[in-house]
Amino acid sequence: MKSRCIALDADGVLLDYNQAYAVAWQRAFGVHPEERDPSAYWAIDRWGVERLEGERLDCLRAAFDESFWSNLPAVAGALSACQQLDAAGYELVCVSAIHPRYEPARLRNLQQLGFPIARVIATSHGDASRSPKAAALEHLMPLAFVDDYLPYLRGLPPRIHAALIHRQKRGSPNAGPELSLAHSHHEDLAAFAAWWLEEGPNQHA
Repeated sequence: MKSRCIALDADGVLLDYNQAYAVAWQRAFGVHPEERDPSAYWAIDRWGVERLEGERLDCLRAAFDESFWSNLPAVAGALSACQQLDAAGYELVCVSAIHPRYEPARLRNLQQLGFPIARVIATSHGDASRSPKAAALEHLMPLAFVDDYLPYLRGLPPRIHAALIHRQKRGSPNAGPELSLAHSHHEDLAAFAAWWLEEGPNQHA
């Protein structure tokens, strides 16, 4: 029986939101944007797109629908990393700051890709003072929580190992004094899994 839980963020950790953003743009406007900066953290900076307002912004937002949240591609190496953690006896739970109405779509997306994840907890977004995921994580109390967005480590119980993924660096919010909120730092989920399976549990015996 599995008795150990690791909580994982979705976008940027399990699923490639930035790639999917370009598909949403194409659905909204009929043109796939050109990639401008593959090292950009934010999707709007990665792709050659303009900042929108008014009706065009509403049109783009409409593309982020049930179909969008059901069909994001996996981050490279993330599926294998989850399979390794699952094989080692860890229960994987996705904790994602999306609207609760898309929770089933997110779970369906992960399972269709083959992720050994049976549960998604949708938390929506919150204010900047505390992670919108903190309450769910307090209830879940996983051994570790992995996210790629530093502000989402604010206010977590100290006994939860907070692991920060440092993906595309340009414009990244993962900098500054709050880096101390993270107990460990990793290039991607695959790097976290390799480290955790070799060293991590020894720090949380």
